[in-house]
Formats: sequence, C-alpha cells, structure tokens
Amino acid sequence: MDRERVRALLLAVQRGETSADDAAEQLARLPFVATGDARVDLHRALRQGLPEVIFGPGKTAPQIVDIVQALRRAGQHALATRVDAATARQVLEALPDGAYLPEARLLWFGPSEVPVRGRGVIAVVCAGVADLPVAYEALEVARRFGNKVELLADVGVAGLHRLLADTALLREAQVCIVVAGMEGALPSVVGGLVGSPVIAVPTSVGYGASFGGVAALLGMLTSCASNVAVVNIDNGFGAATVATLINRA
Repeated sequence: MDRERVRALLLAVQRGETSADDAAEQLARLPFVATGDARVDLHRALRQGLPEVIFGPGKTAPQIVDIVQALRRAGQHALATRVDAATARQVLEALPDGAYLPEARLLWFGPSEVPVRGRGVIAVVCAGVADLPVAYEALEVARRFGNKVELLADVGVAGLHRLLADTALLREAQVCIVVAGMEGALPSVVGGLVGSPVIAVPTSVGYGASFGGVAALLGMLTSCASNVAVVNIDNGFGAATVATLINRA
C-alpha cells in the first residue's frame, strides 16, 4: 500500500465504485501481515515512499517465499537482496514467475521494466572489477525503485584517466553512487568533479591492512570533498535507497 493506492481507494469510495466497508477491509490489512516467522511491513511505502525489501542472508528459501507471497497478496512488488544462487533456485521453484539477477544477487518479483519516477540519472561509479558485485546491487536496486541508472566501471584512481574520460556523464547525473575498496579514494575524486550528492560505498575488497573495508570506510568518512556522504561497508542497497529519495525530491 502506497500513497497512490490509498488515494485511488478513497476516490473509488467517493465515486461509489467501492463501498466504505470494502475500503475499510483493505485498510485493515495495514500496517503489517504476519507470516510463519515474519511480520511483513505493508505500510512502509506509504510512510517512506519505498516498500519493504527482503534481506536474504539468514533466511531460508521457505521464509523468503512466505514474505514474497505476503507482499504480492497486498499488491506490491517484491525484492530480496543478497540471495545466493542455491536459495534463489529453491525460491523460484515455488514462485517461477520471479527473476534472479546473479551479478547483483537479487530476486525480483515485478515487471521487467519499472516506470521511471526519478528526476534524473543515478550514476553508479565502480573503482575496480572486484567491486562490481556491490555496484551491481546498487544499480539494480535503484533501477527497480524507478530510476534511470548508468554504470561506469573500472575507473579507480590507479588509472585516473579512465574516470576523466567520462566526466560528462558524472556531471549530468543527479546523484553519484561511488563504490570502492582498497584505500577508498575514488569518492573524493568524484566529489571534486561534480556539483551533485556523492554517496560513497566502501567495499570489503583489499589486502590485509584494509581490514575488510574499514580502511576504505574511514578514508571516505574523512573525505575532503564536502558533498560526499557514506553508507556502510558493501551496502549497495542502502546507497540505492538514499539515492532514490534524493532523485525524487
């Protein structure tokens, strides 16, 4: 349930197309529905503009199936993140009309093309090929949240000319999501080139002294570029969510 559906329901009552009792029954299903192990938040899109998303790790395939079915019965699309291939296969055996995006580790139950609601382009900038799984998560989540997205991959600071070749794309973007591991320097560089918000995503890519992404996280938090904000390590989903809200403002 989101604002558009609530508004449509109220207008249907006003026009006499739906009875007040039927409308009350639909609204009674807010704000959540209980499955075997979860309480699925059907009210989140109404409160926040974006629906509940399923975090895959730690959940069994039957648990994911139950949550997806609850969302779909409520007329919502369903998105699950960080789903491994084996779990995805089991879920799709029960719900074969979904799609699995292995590069992004996402399960999606919804239209192949989501209407664009964002004002501009979200650019996902990826430092190295090893950072691509997190970049793909950000890219595909943002796309399914109704944004036009562009990927700029393998443009890390070890070869800065690769990034500078595409400054036009960066400067045209409404928001930049910059994904990097190692020392995490790329968001500062991008931040110095653009006048838009830069959402930095540290990844756990790097040698021992990178401490599983902590070095990149601290480097991004101490960026000298004043338009850089930072999400948690490997959190492509969080970056896509914030970028979506900025792009709709």
